[in-house]
Amino acid sequence: SAAGVSQVTVRDALNQALDEELERDERVFLLGEEVAQYDGAYKISRGLWKKYGDKRVIDTPISEMGFAGIAVGAAMAGLRPVCEFMTFNFSMQAIDQVINSAAKTCYMSAGSIAVPIVFRGPNGASAGVAAQHSQCFAAWYGHCPGLKVVSPWSSEDAKGLLKASIRDDNPVVMLENELLYGVPFEMSEQAQSKDFVVPIGKAKIEKQGTHVTLVSHSRPVGHCLEAAAVLSKEGVECEVINLRTIRPMDIETVEASVVKTNHLVTVEGGWPQFGVGAEICARIMEGSAFNYLDAPAVRVTGADVPMPYAKILEDNCIPQVKDIIFAVKKTLNI
Repeated sequence: SAAGVSQVTVRDALNQALDEELERDERVFLLGEEVAQYDGAYKISRGLWKKYGDKRVIDTPISEMGFAGIAVGAAMAGLRPVCEFMTFNFSMQAIDQVINSAAKTCYMSAGSIAVPIVFRGPNGASAGVAAQHSQCFAAWYGHCPGLKVVSPWSSEDAKGLLKASIRDDNPVVMLENELLYGVPFEMSEQAQSKDFVVPIGKAKIEKQGTHVTLVSHSRPVGHCLEAAAVLSKEGVECEVINLRTIRPMDIETVEASVVKTNHLVTVEGGWPQFGVGAEICARIMEGSAFNYLDAPAVRVTGADVPMPYAKILEDNCIPQVKDIIFAVKKTLNI
C-alpha cells in the first residue's frame, strides 16, 4: 500500500481512539460490562485496564440502568464518561437515563448543565443472535433532540468519530457494528495521528458517480460500494454517500448529490417504518432537490419483522448487494 497507509481493523481503530483520549484527558473514563479485566467483550478495550487502572476502566455489574445512571451523573459533575453497552438492545434497560437524564438536561437547564457522555457499543444485526440482539437503534436515538448520534463504517470513521464524540460537550450515542470489528480498512498516516477527528454532522462521499445517489450508514455502506462496483460494469455510475452521522443529519451533501444524479436510493439495516431512509426521503421531498428527482426515491431496509434466528431467514431480512442492485435498476427503470 501507499506510503504511510496501513491496514487497521475497526477494533484496533476504536482501541487507539480510547487509548489516546484516556491519555489526553484525565476526566475521561470507560465503564461497562467486561471492559476492564477481560479486555472487553469484543476486545475493544484490550490493554486499557492494565495501562490505566481501576479508576479509569471500570467493570460494572450487569445493570445497564445502574451504570448508565452513574455515568450520566459523573458527566453532570464534570467527568467525561464513555459508557459501553454490550449491545444497544440492552440500552433499552437504561433508556430513561439516556433520554430523560442525558439528552434533555442541557436544554432544561438553559445550557448550565453539560452532559459530556458517550454511549457506545454494537448496534444492529450481528450473525445468528436472533431478534433480541439484532435491532438497529439509529432511528430511535436519531429521533431525540439533545443527543448527537454517529454511526461509523470504516476504521477512519470509527477512530475519528469516537474521538470527536468524547471531546463533544453533548451526549453522543455511537452505534458500532459487531460484524465490522474485525474488518481491516486502509488508514492514512493522518488518520492514525493523535490529532485526528472526524467532524460530527458531516457525511462523506465514498465514491463519485453521476447516475444515482446511494445513501447509507454503518455496515451497508460496504454493500453499497460492492453494488456500485457491479453496476459500474453495466455502465451505471453510483455516487455512494456514507452518512457517518445520523443526528445532526447532513442533508446538504445528499441534496447536492441528488441535484447531480437525479435519482436516490437509501440503504439501511434497520426497519422501514419511521427509519433513517424515511427521514432522508422526507427531507429531500421538502427541499429544493425534490425538483431534480427524475423518479421516486427508493428505500432498501431490513425486513419489517423481528430478526429470525435461522441463517437463511436472517440473510433474507438484511439488505444484500442484490437488493441494492435491484433498487437501483428499479429507480433508473432499466
